[in-house]
Amino acid sequence: MGDISKDINSTFPNNKIKALLNIIYTANWISSHQNAFFKPFGISPQQFNILRILRGAGEAIKVQTIKERMLERSPNATRLMDKLCDKQLIKRLPCPEDRRVVHIQITNKGLDLIDKISKEFNEDLLENLTEKEASQLSDMLDKIR
Repeated sequence: MGDISKDINSTFPNNKIKALLNIIYTANWISSHQNAFFKPFGISPQQFNILRILRGAGEAIKVQTIKERMLERSPNATRLMDKLCDKQLIKRLPCPEDRRVVHIQITNKGLDLIDKISKEFNEDLLENLTEKEASQLSDMLDKIR
């Protein structure tokens, strides 16, 4: 099991600073693992998040709604969607009520990719946690925000 003090060869003035740095360190560690996982599928974790949002919506939704629901708020969400559109994983639909608004819908190809990824996606990064510990961790992270 990891120990941030040993991993980065450092000591900390108190446990709150240690915890904060551990959250940042762990977030970067998870991000690195996610990038490696999604690379063979030709998408990024952020693009996967967009596809999951669209699958969950079950219908075409506004770009702004997607941006609001993203786990990682991204100023380049439109660019991420451009790439998904180029790969034919999503499509843009004009809004009949307002020509300035564009709706985004996941395609069958996008749904197939999500299904394929979901079969390989697992919680190995949290394998050292019990269900109870995972729940406690989630609650503590919520408490921080």
